[in-house]
Amino acid sequence: MATITDDKIASVSLKDGENDPQGFAKKLGRSFEDYGFAILADHGIPHELVHEAEEKAKAFFALPEAVKRKYVLPGGGGARGYTPFGIETAKGAKAHDLKEFWHVGRALPEGHPFRDHMPDNLWPAEIPGFRDTFEQLYATFDSTGLKILKAIARYLEIDEHYFEDAVRDGNSVLRALHYPPQEEPTGEHIRAGAHEDINAITLLLGAEEAGLELLTRDGRWIPVSSRPGELVINIGDMLQRLTNGLLRSTSHRVVNPAPDRAGCARYSMPFFLHFRSDFLIDALAQTIAAGEQPKWPPITANEYLQERLREIRLV
Repeated sequence: MATITDDKIASVSLKDGENDPQGFAKKLGRSFEDYGFAILADHGIPHELVHEAEEKAKAFFALPEAVKRKYVLPGGGGARGYTPFGIETAKGAKAHDLKEFWHVGRALPEGHPFRDHMPDNLWPAEIPGFRDTFEQLYATFDSTGLKILKAIARYLEIDEHYFEDAVRDGNSVLRALHYPPQEEPTGEHIRAGAHEDINAITLLLGAEEAGLELLTRDGRWIPVSSRPGELVINIGDMLQRLTNGLLRSTSHRVVNPAPDRAGCARYSMPFFLHFRSDFLIDALAQTIAAGEQPKWPPITANEYLQERLREIRLV
């Protein structure tokens, strides 16, 4: 299992969730309350599929810049296809992140009411099998995320099936990320500036390469590391709002590598699991203390998403 300094971030197995649902939910929920993060082993996403996706992502990012830019979707806010190096900027930051990425979203049938803001995916013709591999990976992330949400519902003492409808046809996105080698000084730029995720929960593959850090309640940046194949899971702003701050959407960042690793690229694949676009994010009654008001006003998932995309300069 992964170890993270002396802080008690939960490192759990999804098999425990099957054998001891309540104990699993308690460990996970407490870690999300205290740190906003947890590490998950035995998640069921096939190693072969993950490896295949990593290889195809690397092949895409190795293409000439002009070829990759064919897959930029103008006005799309980076929701589908390719987002070039130097675009995304953390909220409130001036220096852009040192990364490029590819997004795969949910495929919706013709006539679906969300298609006005959830367009069709783009697929790079230059990489054989890219579409099939990433559609499979998207589906497995989607089902694994629902298992985590089921445990969260148990921890919150609400119907364990509550989130099934909340995320049905949600605007979830699978991101293939590439942080290039750093062979020259980067100045004030780092691989990913301090930020909180927009969505409900994030499931991340690829955190075994050093660099990911989270900010603790007492203001310390601590490293988040996992063993190969394990998932790092963190709470996003939407679930923080829904739980009135009980579950933390924690600031995190990806710092630049140590000198002996500066010449190495970093790859990772986060899955940003979203509520469905018309879901009203309104604090659950049991998370509001008697006589108090919710910390945030109600807002639909898509309204909140668009607000945050403007803040990070993707729209």
